[in-house]
Amino acid sequence: MTSLTSMHNNTPNSLDLGFNEDQQAIADALHRFCESRCNVHVVKGLTDTFSSPLWRELAEMGALTAATPEGTLDDQTSGALEVCAISEALGRAIFPGPVAATFLATQVLDEEERLTVMDGQTIVSLGFIGSNKKPTLMPFAEQANIFLLTDGKAIYRADNIGDITAVKTLGGEPWGRVNLKVGAKFANSERGLIINDISTAAYLSAAAMQLVKETSDYANVRKQFGKTLGEFQSVAHPLADCQISLTAAQQLTRAAACCFDSNDLSQAKYYSSGTRISASRAALKSAYVCHQVYAGIGITLEGPAFHITRRIRQLVSQAPGDHAAKETLLDKIGLGA
Repeated sequence: MTSLTSMHNNTPNSLDLGFNEDQQAIADALHRFCESRCNVHVVKGLTDTFSSPLWRELAEMGALTAATPEGTLDDQTSGALEVCAISEALGRAIFPGPVAATFLATQVLDEEERLTVMDGQTIVSLGFIGSNKKPTLMPFAEQANIFLLTDGKAIYRADNIGDITAVKTLGGEPWGRVNLKVGAKFANSERGLIINDISTAAYLSAAAMQLVKETSDYANVRKQFGKTLGEFQSVAHPLADCQISLTAAQQLTRAAACCFDSNDLSQAKYYSSGTRISASRAALKSAYVCHQVYAGIGITLEGPAFHITRRIRQLVSQAPGDHAAKETLLDKIGLGA
């Protein structure tokens, strides 16, 4: 089986943050895969369910091996820029599943477990570590084989010690409340959290860009008062602002990936913290603006936007959140606690 992952030529000091030929080939291959196997009708149809066959198909393409020792092509190890290429492609398709959590897990798990995660047989659930004794709310809880918890600074193993109560979510993902026993902290927590932020930001930016594109297309044909909506500055300018913010977040994400691939984890942590906040805010702003353009049809389940905006809101609120990212940025400029 041929892996999608490959080497990159970019360096942290490079001004060119575009993908090289190999990385673009990864994105193109996944785009074709998603068009064939995960179109908009499939995404809407997977509400409150998880498709194990679809997830395994993604894994069979080698998409989950990026930035791992196993993610190689021609004896060259892939890196975080490949994670960006993969996450952006999946984000444009609003591909369901624990994408960022899986990339995080492959950074911290031992080889035996990592291999089962990368081949799609083992599902990872990542949640917030809490101090209360209530069951913890976890994504894909009933499907998960591995539970991880984070406080934004470290990652901990957790074991399920009770029954799982299913919970429906606004984002259409099957979650659940789980009684978890917190275990040991992983040694490579920092690497895992950086990769998680990079993947999440890349996915969010791409998903929101797809939303803005589809909304702009709608604005160019929908007429009001004898003009298309796109002819009104009150519509065109906010959409343009969204695209600018999303492009900036996307480029910052790739810069963070370059730092990670050059083993500059300190700078990568700083950049990834900024990109998580930047991508989250730009994506949420885009969701708001696009709903305004679509008006009533934008908030209907069968409408053209809701399956994207609910996924955006779900991802923004998931672990590890942006509290630790804010602390990292404040510490960098000398304003930390």
